[in-house]
Amino acid sequence: MADLESHTVNEGGFAATSRVGNYELSIDATKEEGPSPNEVLLADYASCYTFAFRAGAMREHDIELGEIETEAEADLDDDDDIVDDSVKFTLHVEDDLDDEQIEALVELGEEICHVHAALHKGMYAEINVE
Repeated sequence: MADLESHTVNEGGFAATSRVGNYELSIDATKEEGPSPNEVLLADYASCYTFAFRAGAMREHDIELGEIETEAEADLDDDDDIVDDSVKFTLHVEDDLDDEQIEALVELGEEICHVHAALHKGMYAEINVE
């Protein structure tokens, strides 16, 4: 058994329901029944980075950041793929941080974020069709 598992069902069209543990997520390429795959990826990346930013602050600098709101944006190319260098996060942090702290925490966030690591390693799936 793998460490992570999900189950996705697509009954036709371009909407699917994915189950991860006890949670269900609707994803729709047409954005009629849920967010698109690119929107889910961007939100997942932003969430993971936000958690990593907080973890770095707590573990390495003993800083409690308070509330963090992360705005994420990305551009799409003509094939509706996310343009690699277009992803931007703007973190609004409740606690006051100086420039040195911000630089250190941004770097730690990149080191700790699992989605960042997977994307930058060029994650690919082995695909079998039955």
